[in-house]
Amino acid sequence: MQTAALVQRFSRIYRDNPKLSKLLVVCSVGGVSLVTYSVATSSQQPEVLNKKKVVVLGTGWAATNFLKTLNDPSYDVRVVSPRNYFAFTPLLPSVTCGTVESRSITEPIRNIIRKKNVEMHYCEAECVKIDAKNKKVYCRSDMNKNSDGKEEFDMDYDYLVIAIGARVNTFNIPGVQEHTYFLKEVEDAQRIRKAVIESFEKASLPNLSDEERKKLLHFVIVGGGPTGVEFAAQLHDFVSSEAARLYPEVKNFVKITLVEATDHILNMFDKKITAFAEEKFKKDGIDVKTGSMVVKVSDKEITTKDAKTGEITSTPYGTVVWSTGIGIRPVIMDFMKDIGQGNRRVLATDEWLRVEECDNVYAIGDTASISWRKVMDDIAAIFRKADKDNSGTLTVKEFQDVLADVCERYPQVELYLKNKHMRGLVDLLKEEKGGDVKEPLEINIEEFKSALSKVDSQMKALPPTAQVASQEGVYLANCFNRMAECEKNPEGPIRFRGEGRHRFHPFRYNHRGQFAPLGGEQTAAQLPGDWVSIGHVPQALWYSAYASMQVSWRTRTLVMSDWIRRFFFGRDSSQL
Repeated sequence: MQTAALVQRFSRIYRDNPKLSKLLVVCSVGGVSLVTYSVATSSQQPEVLNKKKVVVLGTGWAATNFLKTLNDPSYDVRVVSPRNYFAFTPLLPSVTCGTVESRSITEPIRNIIRKKNVEMHYCEAECVKIDAKNKKVYCRSDMNKNSDGKEEFDMDYDYLVIAIGARVNTFNIPGVQEHTYFLKEVEDAQRIRKAVIESFEKASLPNLSDEERKKLLHFVIVGGGPTGVEFAAQLHDFVSSEAARLYPEVKNFVKITLVEATDHILNMFDKKITAFAEEKFKKDGIDVKTGSMVVKVSDKEITTKDAKTGEITSTPYGTVVWSTGIGIRPVIMDFMKDIGQGNRRVLATDEWLRVEECDNVYAIGDTASISWRKVMDDIAAIFRKADKDNSGTLTVKEFQDVLADVCERYPQVELYLKNKHMRGLVDLLKEEKGGDVKEPLEINIEEFKSALSKVDSQMKALPPTAQVASQEGVYLANCFNRMAECEKNPEGPIRFRGEGRHRFHPFRYNHRGQFAPLGGEQTAAQLPGDWVSIGHVPQALWYSAYASMQVSWRTRTLVMSDWIRRFFFGRDSSQL
């Protein structure tokens, strides 16, 4: 009777509080009934049946931001990568000279996925083959080989997200792979740091000649992009502070050379920044060789060719760091051949980041490039959609009514209008006809084509940066979060080719600016709105931005403490 009363009492509690779930356990021990009644709030996630299998390849910027943003519990996610951590790659140049420690910029991927309400599992392995036809990925692990010596396994998927990044591009130049250091991974930065310290230690030995010391302490950086420039600046700061204090007898033998194939370094920045960087490096004693192409690297010399004169020069070196661009990984090259993209230089996706001609396969980050649809390919469909009265001509009002949808579907239209300071069709025609446009205005299809003929030239491939990759990861995760919702309520811009191929808005990159640290606590910053600044204030902004962009409070605290340690105690010069 007491047991029944307890059950009735807890039942009334549950009936009066429908947001609670219950668990009743009744045990009988020695004739005495024991009742356990457990109450849990409804915030606990219910079990979702028939979960969609999502396989994510990679743990870089794109993959990590995808995993952090995905919050729909209807997915079963498998993360496959040979690297079990996320690395904050913009700070790799700081790791090479001991400004920041390597562990400070890495976060274990399991720390990231364990906090999610989505079922996520990590496998430390490398994808070696993608079978889109059968929806399988084949992976290889170097861990836990079984008795048969097998180390490969396969995974089925409903959705595949390819985010394995890219490899360093050597351009098939002889000797680059064998004799240079890359700066792409944390391990690369650690190797460079060890090589730099070893160069100073070897040069300090008493039995070496001055020529041998000059060779050992000649550091060559190939590539005048942000990574190469920042490494050159970090190395110069290390030499002028720590090395000058710790290795005073060899500091005068140090030479830093920056080799760039184009006419200027930092070509993606404003011309003011480029000019300032080149002038500052000249004052700092960094030898900047623009218009020089590397044609060969041996174990003793690096050979360059002057782009203008064709003159060949061979120079002895101690350490060469290669930072000149990226290339496709072998597994992606094989995949591209299988799906008919073998003639392309990079994996192509549509504006929704889906691999072209593949169902439920997405590619984000440096792995792929968006193949933007051209306005001129759909110009007739756009005209018909805008011509609501089927008059065969288009008025200004009719064009303005669909302009927002056109800009959404074709970002190059919005970009073209913005760059030309235009507001609509009238301004387009004024440019085309040299300002001789009278209103009221009606144009036919040929005039419409002529007005938009230059729009497609504005669309360029997005740069392979962490900023682009992270935004793509967030965008794709948001699409996945809303897939079930949007199956019944499709949304998106006007489709100009039938019913369209997707129910979400196309990806739109939002550039948030870029930094170029130049050493000596000076940084060049180019932010949205054509705001350009160089000096100590942008350096403070750089510290703030990079600290806030860390993926966890742990790495944020470690990075900031490294900066403070360097300020008071200098850079660490050990080989560890």
